[in-house]
Amino acid sequence: MGLIFRRVIASVVLMALSATLHFLGFNVHLPHVRFAWPWQTITTGSTINAQIGPWVLQKIEGISKPALGTENFNFVFTRKVSKNIGPWPCWYASTFYTVGHASATVNLNPGPSWWTAASGHYRLQILSEPQPGKPAGSRFAMVLPPPRLPQSAHDVTIDNTLSRPLDTQHSWTYPGLGCGALMRPQFAQSVLYAQAQGIAFYRVNHVSEVTRPLISAAETQASLMIRNNFIQPTVNALGYNLDSFTLGWSATP
Repeated sequence: MGLIFRRVIASVVLMALSATLHFLGFNVHLPHVRFAWPWQTITTGSTINAQIGPWVLQKIEGISKPALGTENFNFVFTRKVSKNIGPWPCWYASTFYTVGHASATVNLNPGPSWWTAASGHYRLQILSEPQPGKPAGSRFAMVLPPPRLPQSAHDVTIDNTLSRPLDTQHSWTYPGLGCGALMRPQFAQSVLYAQAQGIAFYRVNHVSEVTRPLISAAETQASLMIRNNFIQPTVNALGYNLDSFTLGWSATP
């Protein structure tokens, strides 16, 4: 807030200091700073590069890298284990229908270097000056690093309530005590979950039918979040309407 209203603060402080010194009998020449609100220092139709700074980004309640664009996707996988006990062949296989959940991470606060004027990642155009009882117009354009897909299998979850076995096959010796004791521990819920999680992680990074909707949903949600959570409230508080807002994505992170 100090950065936004620095001209107002400087003007008031200097006026108060000048009056105090004059009252005390000191004749000191102080620099003159004309009182002006932030929007009065920008000329109509001007286009400027401005540093967003943490004072705006913190309006998103400190969330700098939210997980957005959560997508659900289903797939089928098979687990098979083969172990022979002496002359008896033992094998067990089961095919499962599984539903996975994954989100992309969007970096809403890439750091001060991202918002420097030379980068061109943030542009503000003032269309008109504020008038009494009449807000001014403004346009914003921003560029952010592209959404980041899950970086490990732990970033993907499996919905066990929707997953179910589709088919089960085993050798004729499987139900026996020896084969059963050997095979069933390798089909524990935690083991199946880990295998499904690994397959789901591969799909969200390599299968376009999953990757494209995931990134698209993340971009859409990020645009709405930025517009509604800090661009719109900020310009309205300063006496402006938001005529247009464009969010672009950098080719590189």
